Amino acid sequence: HVQLVESGGGSVQTEGSLRLSCAVSRYLYSNYCMGWIRQAPGKEREGVAAIGSDGSTSYAESVKGRFTISNDNAKHTLYLQMNSLIPEDTAIYYCALEGFCPPQKWWLRLNYKYWGQGTQVTVS
Repeated sequence: HVQLVESGGGSVQTEGSLRLSCAVSRYLYSNYCMGWIRQAPGKEREGVAAIGSDGSTSYAESVKGRFTISNDNAKHTLYLQMNSLIPEDTAIYYCALEGFCPPQKWWLRLNYKYWGQGTQVTVS
């Protein structure tokens, strides 16, 4: 079955940077959309960035201009470059994948089929 494994989380000071990675295995199709979703304690899950197989991207307003989503198809890896981090970015970050993608406007709220285990990001 499809597996997603995140890495790259950690603790960083305000205005610092982190890059999250998500290694994808056993997904054999060329069409997909993928997202980074975060959840902070006591808060609802929030889609922060998404990318389609054509390279189209979407960002939440709260991270626009600070976060960049990208993927390397040859390495089967999704990335999230996070700059200018603030304490409000503290959360568990999950990567997720869907093979049957709705229109792009829904990607940040999509209930993805496949999920990673999550990686903690703490900003202080």
